[in-house]
Amino acid sequence: MSGIILDGKKLAREMEAQLAERVRGLLAQTGGKTPTLATVLVGDDPASAVYVRMKRNACRRIGMQSRRVELPQKTRTEELLEAIGRLNDDTDVHGILLQHPVPPQVDERRCFDAIRPDKDVDGVTCHGFGRMAMGEQAYGSATPAGIMRLLEHHGIRIEGRRAVVVGRSPILGKPMAMMLLNDHATVTICHSRTTHLPDIVRQADLVVGAVGKPQFIRGDWIAESAVVVDAGYHEGGIGDIELAGVIDRCAAYTPVPGGVGPMTIATLMAQTLTAAEAALFVGAT
Repeated sequence: MSGIILDGKKLAREMEAQLAERVRGLLAQTGGKTPTLATVLVGDDPASAVYVRMKRNACRRIGMQSRRVELPQKTRTEELLEAIGRLNDDTDVHGILLQHPVPPQVDERRCFDAIRPDKDVDGVTCHGFGRMAMGEQAYGSATPAGIMRLLEHHGIRIEGRRAVVVGRSPILGKPMAMMLLNDHATVTICHSRTTHLPDIVRQADLVVGAVGKPQFIRGDWIAESAVVVDAGYHEGGIGDIELAGVIDRCAAYTPVPGGVGPMTIATLMAQTLTAAEAALFVGAT
């Protein structure tokens, strides 16, 4: 019997409908002040351009504004910092998204950390990560925060379960592990160089694939009745996990596409709206 499909696309649509209602309420209370997300795209990576366009389209669907900032491939760190500084100072901008990755000559971490904490709606700063890890109020990194929303929506129990996160990136693997730990899972963080990785994955009640390599995690590594979350997306519509080898044995799984990806964008929209509500002195609903 196939596992439950953790349908991120369906939940994201429901979230967008709720967010659109909140936006209309905010506009009515503030005399038309519109929540605004600034998207910063550096360079000419076509995949990044697609991701930014998807986020701008989501803003439009729920009635928010997006401000496009596009910088050339040759942009230097200082130039990007200046652009971020202007957005930090702009009271009409409530959230800032710096699209990853940036060109190699740019110090990405320095630029991420230049984003003001109250506008860090994508959860990419060290400050935000630290507060989240300590259980304090912060905007969580959008993809793992979206995964947590999806698990909660489907009633997936986390407390007491053994979770294995395969991947250690600062905007996905590491915050994913901390969010699961904060919800009382016992968490193991692995990566592509972990020895005896199949044996470790087989011990997991919940597996998160976030390693960035197509079908790196094989289906036969995953235990019967585990919950399987695939946070990867690669050419051909495949993820980091060999889902075909586990769908018939797992308790639940995220499809690729249509699982984690839509939740990332919906969570970014939700956190931008929350930031706008805070900036405009309107209590979040």
